[in-house]
Formats: sequence, C-alpha cells, structure tokens
Amino acid sequence: QVQLVESGGALVQPGGSLRLSCVASGIFFSRFGMGWYRQAPGKQRELVATITTDDRTNYADSVKGRFTVSRDNAKRTVYLQMNSLKPEDTAVYFCNAQSQFREFWGKGTLVTVSS
Repeated sequence: QVQLVESGGALVQPGGSLRLSCVASGIFFSRFGMGWYRQAPGKQRELVATITTDDRTNYADSVKGRFTVSRDNAKRTVYLQMNSLKPEDTAVYFCNAQSQFREFWGKGTLVTVSS
C-alpha cells in the first residue's frame, strides 16, 4: 500500500519559517520525482516545488528565493523549507510522487500564516 504522509504544518507569523516533511512508503522512492503542491481556500491546487530523481528542482515564481525543496532517498523523505512566509502562503500543502506511469498524493498538511 502506497502512503505519502506529510507533517510540519502549523500556525506561523508572517516572516516566519516552517519545514514540511513527507515520508513515503510502498514505492521505490528514489525512482519517483517528488513535489509539493498547495491549495488555498476557494482556489485550485497549484504547484509549489518539484525535485527530480537526479535532484533538479523547479519552483513556482511566487516562492522562488523563499522556499527550498530537497530529498533524502535513504529516509524516503522529501522536505520543503519555507522561509519569509507570507499570509498568501496559507494553504493545505500536499506531497506528490510521480513516475512515468504512476502518481500518488498525500492527504495534506495545513499551513496558516497569520499574526
């Protein structure tokens, strides 16, 4: 059974930092591209950041320079370091695993940026 379990979401003040984690089980982790997406209330899910099997990264323009995605294949974990958080970063953050033929999603973790 494939599971992607996110953690690290919290209430944080503007300008603060958080690190999200996503632990994968049931997949050959190193063979999957991993990504973080988010969905704010009333909005569509959008890409935040992705990291390929060979550690190439891609970011949404809105988070470039503030967020960093990384992976640890030994721990089957992908991370999202979020700095300089803004209220508009408030959303449920979802972990995604994708290979040529398969795609999986986690259930999400809530990040709220508010004073």
